[in-house]
Amino acid sequence: MHVNGFLVDFMNGYKYPDEAKNTFLRVSERLDREKEFGDAFDAVVNEYMSAEDDDLGASLDKITALAEKYGENEYTAHFMFLLNCMPILKEQYLKNGYSEQLFRDGADDLRCKLLECIECKGVPGTFVAGWNRGFLKLDRFAFGRFQFEEREYGSDFDFVMSCGKVVKKGDKVINFHIPSSGIPLTDDVRFASYKKAYDFFKGGFSDGNVLFCCGSWLLYPRHREFLPEKSNILRFLDDFEIVSWAEKENFGDAWRVFGRYSELPVEQLPRDTSLRRAYADWLAAGNKTGDGYGLFLFDGEKIVR
Repeated sequence: MHVNGFLVDFMNGYKYPDEAKNTFLRVSERLDREKEFGDAFDAVVNEYMSAEDDDLGASLDKITALAEKYGENEYTAHFMFLLNCMPILKEQYLKNGYSEQLFRDGADDLRCKLLECIECKGVPGTFVAGWNRGFLKLDRFAFGRFQFEEREYGSDFDFVMSCGKVVKKGDKVINFHIPSSGIPLTDDVRFASYKKAYDFFKGGFSDGNVLFCCGSWLLYPRHREFLPEKSNILRFLDDFEIVSWAEKENFGDAWRVFGRYSELPVEQLPRDTSLRRAYADWLAAGNKTGDGYGLFLFDGEKIVR
């Protein structure tokens, strides 16, 4: 049954908006009521969540085809796919010795993507369903404010950190992401997340220091020129040693700042938050935007300089 206690408890546990809960329950009822639709949908979920299948893009294409056939919104259908993966994923977490809390923390990413979709597209769902591969294949984990995954340093040039450590191509790094959870990037929040991730990944680093990396629009160094002096984004930026950064002709991350208004002319952009005001003024002055990639070493308590 697609309408079940897990689904209801899951949505209530993350306080999904009523609009979203009603939409997902309506589609779930269709999957229960219309056997051909439900069986085809379940086959895609079970195939992907099996150990043999790792092509999320192909699975999402199948879900898109089903959405078109049965008259459902593609973004909503993609989210329904992810929702139906959750009970299987929870079992896999527990089977691998991970805690239920670790599962719940990671699954909160669905809420973030849901709210982004409602804000930017006007429908309950997700427009970046492919992003979830890391969670679904136990490759990405959430610890507090951030989401982490083991990767390799990919730059072709060596980078000498301020502490003297030389980072070379292929070295192990713990890459992390910043979901749009709405939680401010305060010192306490950031370091609580770093400490939890350190405890999880420290076994892979022989010197006792974990090498973290991040690539994000938040690490655009010129933020120091136009964001408020006490901005938490600047505090976050100060955690890093910037390896590289670049400016772009188009502000591809505008939706992260302006949501549904990101396509408006600069003079019409909303200025209802300090971040939006700063960005709107910066863009109105003819400036470009960009992103950066940075590293920092963490010893379990503090950043090593």
